[in-house]
Amino acid sequence: MQNIFALAARVLLSILFIVAGYGKLTGFEGTVGYFGSIGLPVPTVTAALVTALELLGGIAILLGLFARPVAVALALFCVASGFVAHFQPADQMQMINFMKNLGLAGGFLMITAFGPGAFSIDARRA
Repeated sequence: MQNIFALAARVLLSILFIVAGYGKLTGFEGTVGYFGSIGLPVPTVTAALVTALELLGGIAILLGLFARPVAVALALFCVASGFVAHFQPADQMQMINFMKNLGLAGGFLMITAFGPGAFSIDARRA
């Protein structure tokens, strides 16, 4: 069951990032505008990097490809983006999003610690 649960965890964690990355890619001008509005530096470059990390990182986690290093990157991204975009103690909804980001980081750290499971490209390559 451990390998089935590892696969399920990867699918559930990756869905959010694949969908979000695809949304940023197809609405790139809006993403750049939003990133500029919250004060991120060089919004076009930042938007491109975030889009690539979310989309490609999500696909890598789904497939279990380079899962441990990608999971570390996505865990760090979740914490950083939580603080940058959602840490607003006066706004309960934003704080819920912040805590969800921390929970996602925890899921990625589990992949980092225990690997992607047998049903992954990494396991087949080992």
